[in-house]
Amino acid sequence: MTGSTRRATSRFFAAGLACALLAACNAPDTDPGAAADVAKAQGAIPAPDLVPRPRTLEAGQGHFTLSDATPMLASGEGAKAEAERFAAYMRDTLGIALAMGAGNEGKGAIRFVVDPGFKADSPEAYRLHVAPSGIDISAATPAGLSRGAATLWQLAANPGAEGRIPALSIDDAPRFAWRGFMLDSARHFQSLDEIKKLLDAMALQKMNTFHWHLTDDQGWRIEIKRYPKLTEVGACRLPAGDAGKDPATGEPRPYCGFYTQDQVREVVAYAAARHIMVVPELDIPGHATAAIAAYPELGTIDTPLVPSNEWGVFPNLFNTEEDTMVFLENVLSEMIGLFPGPYVHIGGDEAVKDQWEASARVQQHMREAGAKDEMAMQGLMVERLEKFLAAHDKRLIGWDEILEADLPDEATVMSWRGIDGGIEAARKGHDVVMAPVSDLYMDYLQTDSPDEPPGRPATIPLQQVYAFDPVPGALDETQRKHILGLQATMFTEHTRFDERLEHNVFPRLAAVAETGWTPAGEKDWADFRQRLPTLLHRYDLLGIRYAKTPFQVQAVAEDDRAAGKASIRLSNPLEYEVRYTTDGSEPGAASPVYDAPLDLQLPIELKAAAFFDGRPLATPQAFRFDADSLLSRTDEQLAVCPDAGRLLLRLEDDGPADGERAIFNVTIFYPCWQWNGADLDGIAALDVRLGRIPYYFQLAHDEPLRSFEPATGAHGELLVHAGGCEGERLAAVPLPAAPEADGFVDLKVELPAGTRGRQDLCIRATGDTRPTMWVLDRATLVPRAR
Repeated sequence: MTGSTRRATSRFFAAGLACALLAACNAPDTDPGAAADVAKAQGAIPAPDLVPRPRTLEAGQGHFTLSDATPMLASGEGAKAEAERFAAYMRDTLGIALAMGAGNEGKGAIRFVVDPGFKADSPEAYRLHVAPSGIDISAATPAGLSRGAATLWQLAANPGAEGRIPALSIDDAPRFAWRGFMLDSARHFQSLDEIKKLLDAMALQKMNTFHWHLTDDQGWRIEIKRYPKLTEVGACRLPAGDAGKDPATGEPRPYCGFYTQDQVREVVAYAAARHIMVVPELDIPGHATAAIAAYPELGTIDTPLVPSNEWGVFPNLFNTEEDTMVFLENVLSEMIGLFPGPYVHIGGDEAVKDQWEASARVQQHMREAGAKDEMAMQGLMVERLEKFLAAHDKRLIGWDEILEADLPDEATVMSWRGIDGGIEAARKGHDVVMAPVSDLYMDYLQTDSPDEPPGRPATIPLQQVYAFDPVPGALDETQRKHILGLQATMFTEHTRFDERLEHNVFPRLAAVAETGWTPAGEKDWADFRQRLPTLLHRYDLLGIRYAKTPFQVQAVAEDDRAAGKASIRLSNPLEYEVRYTTDGSEPGAASPVYDAPLDLQLPIELKAAAFFDGRPLATPQAFRFDADSLLSRTDEQLAVCPDAGRLLLRLEDDGPADGERAIFNVTIFYPCWQWNGADLDGIAALDVRLGRIPYYFQLAHDEPLRSFEPATGAHGELLVHAGGCEGERLAAVPLPAAPEADGFVDLKVELPAGTRGRQDLCIRATGDTRPTMWVLDRATLVPRAR
């Protein structure tokens, strides 16, 4: 069967006929909307929008109906465990209470079969056969049964199915052995319930590796009984600014959290039951501040340290002493006892060597060890830990910086600085996991919507995640075999809440899951986009708070004040159909479809939503445009100044201590905002609302790239230029020593008489204000009085 045929048959099923009974047979966009209603009315079964797409799928005749009376049959403990787990998912998400039956035969049953004779190229392969008389899931291993049960759950959770599963046969197996997700619990701490929720979502999308980032500069999160100070000291930090103060008393309020060894075992067991391998990470020699704060003798400087409340790249490294290596081996010994999987991650990234270069002890040790430079010394540490792990039947894996020194043949490389490290490693014979920051980092925002949470605004949209392929064309066939798979990465510097975590991860993790499982030739972005609405329905059943921003509408208005009109452009990040209204009603399937900018008289209230098959994908949004609103721009609506540097961040205020906080877009290397094409005709002044937040960044060797305009006054000035930052200076207004009690200050910038026309306004604050920084909240044009 050809790929195109498989794509077609995976979308159409009917009771008794594969396609003839479907009214929408000539329009293959089915989802939880109108098509499902038509299918229900005509007796058809909604198409199984499976994610990831299976390797092969054949449509059958008729359907099977699941109900509380459906027995499950399983032979052997492994099969029985998978059946019971499937029953739990069905009960918790769909309210169908399945129970174990007796025997191995019988019509109307779901049979879970571990078949030693099942031939497949992966232990996760499975076969799913659905007929009106019953359902069979078979595999060589319980892991395969688990993946088949995930597919069956998706079929049952298809909107409009009402327990009816279309007759079909699926033969399926993963493309890659490593289909991973990394969670950073060091920067922000997650509860066991949240981690289990993520593991459930991974399992139901057939992902199999959970990389757990447990140690970093900001926190040590795993109990090590031999070294109790790692959690007594290293698991707590004092957040910067108001966030670190008790709002009632003003006393310091630390941010703390760690996982006991029993809790780690609980997570590992929960993952193992879902056939997910847990890979712990102990980061060396850098990202070590929390550990050195607990045990100062592990470091290279005499200055006492505390777990950091800042983000970025730090100079603090473990030293190279024998006692420190013994410490690391002792820590690994306890971790090995907690994590039965074959891999242990030792980090190796962003280890700035300044302290080693300045340390006479380290330099002497390097000479004794025969290390030609500091990177070679790191390589010797990696080599020693690799031998230690190998002696305990473990494999070492590290970030791609470990390639910069001689690397043991058995070491595995995780390529994060793009794919070049992975290419180099594969050519040298090392196994590789592709996890490039450019495509698979979930802390990068997924749209440019102002509703995105804090993070890195250099966006990685869902389309880009889906398009990534972990096998570079530069590798030959032998080298490609070293690509184990791919991994999504979620660092949590800016992710205080579980809801934000889920927003960042979903639905992008589904794109990673499909790339890891589905044959490359079967991936199809257009088809994946049409399966997304059904996937969102399943996320709702699981209680996953996925990102709504990709499914919302964005509106941008260009004003024509002289005519009292505005040209309004609507868009959806995933290019779903946009419908709108201008009469105050909610947009529906009969509302106008947006296809060109709307030239509307002001004021205007507009409501819009993205639609798929006649149903909105998110709550319709209301936009109001009037003469006053078009004179104002928030920081999200302003552009980055062309010479403002490369590190744009979406940052959160430091207060209040609890709850939601203001969010600001700012380039921390050169804070500067630009209002491109501001219409200054008839404008007398510019009102600028500034906030001030802690400057909580360590830039290491990037520090020289940071710049600012020199201050001439005591506290600096607010500069406004026309024609860009190199153009005419319109004004310089003195800045106050501090903002008002609410954390903001409003400054009025009088513009010179005769200022007119459309200008690119450059707005900057002068001076180096660290340890705080000014951020722009809003800029507003003030018309001349009439």
